[in-house]
Amino acid sequence: MQVLVRDNNVDQALRVLKKKMQREGVFREMKQRRSYEKPSERKVRERSEAIRRARKLARKKAQREGLLPDTRKKPDIKKGTRPAFPSPFGSATR
Repeated sequence: MQVLVRDNNVDQALRVLKKKMQREGVFREMKQRRSYEKPSERKVRERSEAIRRARKLARKKAQREGLLPDTRKKPDIKKGTRPAFPSPFGSATR
């Protein structure tokens, strides 16, 4: 894995490296390898992860098709509109 350091900006390069490692699953694998995992435990874990992924995919598909309501939170206030609650200081602006 490679990350280029531009303009001696090491902080940005570290952020990019961390994000790449997170995407590749390096941190998850390091956490799992801290202790020994029996092959039977590994099979159970992998099977449960696969079931979780399949359920998530099915749920997203059902939401796209309109069979389930969309559970994502929607923002209450749009940009450029008035606040939801009136100001206690009145509507006078400077």
